[in-house]
This record gives sequence, structure tokens and C-alpha cells, in this order.
Amino acid sequence: MERRVDTAIIGAGQAGLATSWFLTQSGVDHVVLEAGGVADTWRKRRWDSFCLVTPNWSVQLPGAKYDGTDPDGFLPLAELVDYFQTWAESFDAPVEENSPVTSLEADDGGFLLTLPSGRLKARQVVVATGAFQRPHRPAGAEALSDGVTQLFAEEYHNPEALPPGAVLVIGSGQTGCQLAEELHKAGRKVFLACGRCVWVPRVLEGRDIVWWMIESGFMDRTPDKLPSPLARLLGNPQATGHGGGRDLNYRLLNDMGVELVGRYLGADGSKIRFADDVATSVDFGDARLADLLKFIEAYCASIGATPPRLEMPAPLRIKTRTELDIAQDGIGAVIWTSGYRPDYGWVKFPVCDDMGFPVQTDGRTTVPGLYFMGVHWLRKNKSSILYGVGEDAEIVAEQIIEARS
Repeated sequence: MERRVDTAIIGAGQAGLATSWFLTQSGVDHVVLEAGGVADTWRKRRWDSFCLVTPNWSVQLPGAKYDGTDPDGFLPLAELVDYFQTWAESFDAPVEENSPVTSLEADDGGFLLTLPSGRLKARQVVVATGAFQRPHRPAGAEALSDGVTQLFAEEYHNPEALPPGAVLVIGSGQTGCQLAEELHKAGRKVFLACGRCVWVPRVLEGRDIVWWMIESGFMDRTPDKLPSPLARLLGNPQATGHGGGRDLNYRLLNDMGVELVGRYLGADGSKIRFADDVATSVDFGDARLADLLKFIEAYCASIGATPPRLEMPAPLRIKTRTELDIAQDGIGAVIWTSGYRPDYGWVKFPVCDDMGFPVQTDGRTTVPGLYFMGVHWLRKNKSSILYGVGEDAEIVAEQIIEARS
């Protein structure tokens, strides 16, 4: 079975739906192809108690800006999924669920998409399959004993679903910290393998840190401002939306009883090895927070305002172990939260760089008619989040409309 459409959007998350919203307003014939259901990644790759880490007022989706009764709150998972579903229904988004695209290739000046139901030909295609698609495990992960339960963060649901025993969480961005706290509060012994992550205070001078990051222009930074392409993989700042939003970082986890260890180095049978670098990792996060504060100070100076004050904590210097024993330490499960990587192997065009990120300008690639959306740092720091994705979607939609004319 073969059919044709003017424009195909691959993915029905915030990036795909935002692009669809703008095309719908302009009457562009298009279809949104989704491997699962609307907002499928949010539905299936988050744990039960998940909630947003950005405040509700920052949900600025086109046609669906948050106008609820709790702007300073943090939407829990079920409400967030309902929000997406209602948004898609509000403009009758042409979503075709359970339609995974397994191949995207050239076809006589256009594109050929392969789906389980057959082939689809399109004049233009927007790949909006998420900021990252493939969970990542560091080198040496395969050496970990088969005798311990291992799972990715996207496979974790709640403490009760894990086998008995202590839990080792490897990876310590927002997700790693939140899972470590949840498991600790559930009465588990928790080890957290720390990497180089940024942390931020939840509130500065009565304003959420996200407000400061937006108002100061920090979220509008472009990729050329990064120290290196590798910086695109730096995790989101450590914080949490639980409990109305609060701080959550290495120091707080250490104070509550989570045992911090260094970066995962590898394993040999029951032995798991870690670097002796917790202090270095915490210092890195402190330095990145200092960078943000300088950015905010410069913004305040530009408008003649007094910058917020934050007393930096003393350097964290604690004695940490460089080896754990699965049996002796009673470790029943290991959760990998060590990040994600791009995965565009099914896109049969040479449009990705050495790290797997699409090479593009304002979403447009060198292949006429091929666009990307929702990519981390696509245009700006805010490109992949609910606050900033709409801006990119409007620009991509304008290019599609212009190309049609």
C-alpha cells in the first residue's frame, strides 16, 4: 500500500505537535506519524511519581499556554499526559498512532517513508522524534555481573517494583538525583555514582530559577556559545519539582544518607569500581552555577537592577569508596541514568555529525525539504523544552510554507 502527503511529521511529542499546530493554522496538508500514542515518551519512559522540574507557567506550547490555577506548581505525569492529549484534540492534530517509521530515504526529489502499513511518499519531512532517543550506558557497563538486576531509568517505575536490597544509581543528573531520593525515602540503601552535573537553587530572591534563566537570556544562548560540541550532552540542572519545587543536589543527598561514589569505571565479577572524583564533580557543578550567576548579574546590571545574592556552599569534601561489592553491600538492582544519545540510523541521509546530532540551520538541513525539530540545542538552549519548542516550530513551519509556494 502506498500513499502520498505533502508534509510528514515524525513524532507526536511537543516538537511534532507544535509544528503540526502551525501547519494546521496555515492549512498545510500534513500527517503526524507516531510510533505509539500522543506524547508516548512521556507516557512510557517516565517513572510513576514523575513531575515536571520546570514550573507550570513555563509551559508555553502554541495554542496551549498554561492557564491553570497553579502556575507556580509542577505538573505530575498523569496531568501532563492529559495536557498533551487535550492539546492535540483541540486542533484536531492529524496524528496516526502506532505508525513507527522504520526508514526515511530519498524518492525522486521527495521522500519515501517505510511504515508497517506500507509506504508513504512526502514532499517535505520533519523529524521530531525527541531530543535524545537511545539510553546510554558508559564503557565497561557490560562487565557488570548478570546476577544483579539492571535497568535503564526509563524502565524504572517505583521502589516496590525492584528486587529487595540496596540500589546503585549510576548517573546523577535530574533523574538520577530524583530516583536516589525516592528510593532512600522508601527505606532502601542507595549508592549514587556521581558525574559532572550542574546544580541550581530552586529559588533566588523569591523567583524560580527558571524565571531568572529566561529573563536573563540564558535560555536564549545559541550553540556557538558552548565551549565545545560535547557540551550538548551536559545534563539538565539538578533540582526537583516535588514538594512544590525545591533544591536537590549532591550535598543534600549526602546529608540525607545517600552514599555518594565517583564516576563508574567498570566491574569485575561482584566488584564494581569507581573513580575517586566526587569532589571534582561537585566542584564542576559549583563552577557552572557560578557561570549562571555571572550571567544573571550581567543582565541585572544592564537593566539597572540589584542582582540576587546567593552564598555559595563550602566545597564538598567527603571520604568515598572506590569499590563496592554486589554481595557484601547487598546490591539488588542497578539503575542506569547516565543519559541518552541521538539515534537517527533510520534516516538514510548524511545529515548527522560525528556525535549523531543532525547538522542543520534553524531546523533545515542541506537536503531540500528535510527538517529536524525538538533537538537539544537545535537553535537555542531552550529548543527542546516546553517553554521554547514553539519558537522553533514556528520557524520550521514558515520554511515549509515558503517552500510550498
